[in-house]
Amino acid sequence: MLSNIYKALAHPVRRDILAILRSGPRLSGDLADRFEMSWPSLSRHLAVLKDADLITAERQGTKILYRVKTSVVEDAAAALLALAGTRPAQDETDGSENALSDIPPNPESEE
Repeated sequence: MLSNIYKALAHPVRRDILAILRSGPRLSGDLADRFEMSWPSLSRHLAVLKDADLITAERQGTKILYRVKTSVVEDAAAALLALAGTRPAQDETDGSENALSDIPPNPESEE
């Protein structure tokens, strides 16, 4: 499972999608408006994130609502920090902060 998560986090567009979803659920059309790429390309990025269990997708009529699975993202960030040897102290995060909140979105994909 971790290899799927690392693969998903390896691409800057997927990290940007996660950054957008951290602020709240978004409809597929809202996400498409944020990126200058074809819908099939964005859909593939969303599928990789979904396969890694980092996001959920809920169909609402003809639209799809995407949400970040915060606990999975936090676990992945903790695993990455552990690999780097920089695990945050438990009392610093108290378990309630988003472990990826300090990672800025990729400015190249923002308009």
